[in-house]
Amino acid sequence: MILGYLPQAIYTMRTGNTDGISMTGFLMMLVGSIGFFTQGLILGNIPLWVTNAITSVSSLIVLVIKIRNDRGRR
Repeated sequence: MILGYLPQAIYTMRTGNTDGISMTGFLMMLVGSIGFFTQGLILGNIPLWVTNAITSVSSLIVLVIKIRNDRGRR
């Protein structure tokens, strides 16, 4: 999970380019990561909540930049 979304977050932060990013896809990814993060906390599974915390933050960063870029184009 981390290897799939952290590079996108880094690229997006460096370039600010969000043209090819699906808002719906990253929103769903964020919701899913938060769910798994919560499950990890409830079960006391440290690797589960740590990896999903990182994935959630990565997805949130991309979403915030995407929202900002989309609003700037209007």
